Amino acid sequence: MTDDLSPAARARRFDSDHARRLRALAYRMLGSRAEAEDIVQEAWLRWAEVDEVTVGQAGAFLSRLVTHLCLDRLRSAAARREQYVGVWLPEPLLEDESLFGWAPDPEQQAEFAQDLSIAFLLALERLSPLERAAFLLHDVFDLDYGEIARHLDRGEAACRQLVSRARKNVKADYARREVAREEGERLAEAFMQAVRSRDVTGLARLLAADAVMLADGGGKVSAVPRPLQGGALIARTFIGFAQLPTSRGWRLLPATVNGLPGLLVVDAAAGGRLVQTIALAPGRQPGQVAAVYIQRNPDKLAALEGRVTTGAADSS
Repeated sequence: MTDDLSPAARARRFDSDHARRLRALAYRMLGSRAEAEDIVQEAWLRWAEVDEVTVGQAGAFLSRLVTHLCLDRLRSAAARREQYVGVWLPEPLLEDESLFGWAPDPEQQAEFAQDLSIAFLLALERLSPLERAAFLLHDVFDLDYGEIARHLDRGEAACRQLVSRARKNVKADYARREVAREEGERLAEAFMQAVRSRDVTGLARLLAADAVMLADGGGKVSAVPRPLQGGALIARTFIGFAQLPTSRGWRLLPATVNGLPGLLVVDAAAGGRLVQTIALAPGRQPGQVAAVYIQRNPDKLAALEGRVTTGAADSS
């Protein structure tokens, strides 16, 4: 019987059966891997106090618990986001963890990976907490409206309205653009070569005319304080930063960041310290970049420290 399990056995089963999916939900709700980890840890502490015999479906119980914990966190985060210095971007995830430890069936992989893209997470940021929860539970985690109603303590009709409103707003802000791995690798390589050769014209050609660049420094390090619009302006700005004396030791590593082609920037002069991640959103035209997302906030890069090696890095 489940209540005969030792605490250690319960913890192992929680990790194996539930933690990955709960972490995936929490990351999409919050856009923060650190907060997602905190939420899953809190869920485990509460679950450890529950007599499992009294719970019909452990997965549903824990999913509801994490949803409510995330909603509480989102409401308290609203004021913090208003005080955030500069542009806010989610914490980056690399390819080997891009689904944050959990993935759906293989046939859904390509579509699901898009649901971790930075553009998608930014679109979610513009939803209310309830809209965000209802949309994710239905469109990403495939729960029916009855189960969503139980998660959110709302009627089914209200949940349908939440999902419909959220889906409309997400579609207005985010156009799904699947890109083959080969195309993504070519974009990252072309971007890297333009930066390495300080080729402003070449970088401008790679960027769409209406491209946008967003950089998150969180007030901790220097970053462009507002979105930049226009390929030519972005190219001049980016190459200008690359030419600064403080960038002399920087090296570029190709990577997949939140399911997008991208680069890691490490400082070889500082022992390979990770300086920033760059994610490139492909444009409507093949071979073009529509958006450049730069994460420089050291708090949001901390979880990636120690996972980046500089051996194959290209000089920036």
